[in-house]
Amino acid sequence: MRHFGHIPSASRAGLFHQEPAEFTADSPARTLAVALGATLYSPATRPKLADDVRKQAARGVVSMVLCLEDSIDDHDVEAAEANLVRQFADLAAAGAADGAEPPLLFIRVREPRQIPDLVNRLGETVRLLSGFVLPKFTEERGAAFLEALTLAENDCGRRLFAMPVLESPQLLHLETRADTLAGIARIVDKYRDRVLALRLGVTDFCSAYGLRRSPDMTAYDVQLVAHVIADVVNVLGRSDGTGFTITGPVWEYFRAQERMFKPQLRRSPFLEGRAEELRTALIEHDLDGLLREIELDRANGLLGKTCIHPSHVVPVHALSVVSHEEFSDAQDILRPERGGGGVLRSAYTNKMNEVKPHRAWAERTLLRAEVFGVAREDVGFVELLTAGLAG
Repeated sequence: MRHFGHIPSASRAGLFHQEPAEFTADSPARTLAVALGATLYSPATRPKLADDVRKQAARGVVSMVLCLEDSIDDHDVEAAEANLVRQFADLAAAGAADGAEPPLLFIRVREPRQIPDLVNRLGETVRLLSGFVLPKFTEERGAAFLEALTLAENDCGRRLFAMPVLESPQLLHLETRADTLAGIARIVDKYRDRVLALRLGVTDFCSAYGLRRSPDMTAYDVQLVAHVIADVVNVLGRSDGTGFTITGPVWEYFRAQERMFKPQLRRSPFLEGRAEELRTALIEHDLDGLLREIELDRANGLLGKTCIHPSHVVPVHALSVVSHEEFSDAQDILRPERGGGGVLRSAYTNKMNEVKPHRAWAERTLLRAEVFGVAREDVGFVELLTAGLAG
């Protein structure tokens, strides 16, 4: 699989200075953590889940979470588990028939015991599973989940990743936050090889105070949430080798895709001032909040995003592509002859690049470039969005 792999190769060649690289479910964890992109959630109760997964993969989705937790009723868990087993069998049969590769698939469980039980029930089709999403993660809850994952991995002989969700009240409340973060840091470090990424459960944070942001506001406009995100990145997102990929929070608002992307010429206020982006867009006003939040996610150290609607996927991926200017700066900073440090004017002659302070940024940028590609110099978000939708 590859990002933008659903669009024709000739179209990709016209968009990318460096095309996105191919990867598989067996690629290194460092690659997969970046490649998650827009991770689409779907309730595990859907009767045609296998068809849904294949349809979304054909539209450019590369990671999905099949949810047994908050997205389904408590009384439906047993039926949803049985449905997952059936749907994985259907996916395996369809893949054997046409050779199509499914996206990276994760199951969001409620309790640790579900992990070995589901792995056992999936049988041979567990090869389609990349791992589990672990809700309301703390050191105490996390230890049981990760021990169950380790046992299940040993039993099935397949690498299985964990994606803990940081959403517990202990993490939100100021008086317990520092201790909770320290405990989470201890447990994820202990199981570092199995933790693919950390996910933020901002909806749960808001729920604890009866809050809900409007479509005109990002998570960073809600100060309670913004402070938690900052502290999580501070402790768990460092670039010194101790950190993890932390994904952006869910965007709750959507319209039917055909209405969201009307073929009308309009300029998004959020794009003002971005030299390569000052192009007329096919975007209605209520998408601006999502675009702004994606950019703020990256500015605050997050990568990828939890998505609950397919119409969010292409914007997330389009804004994940590395611009030609970013790529040029990153390459200059990481040239071997720059190893001693120093300051240099960018090739675009619009900024100064400081080699030592910007090195970690450059390394992250080139890894994102490998997975999402590098846009051509004259290609911006609008062209990438349009191509992604047309594909």
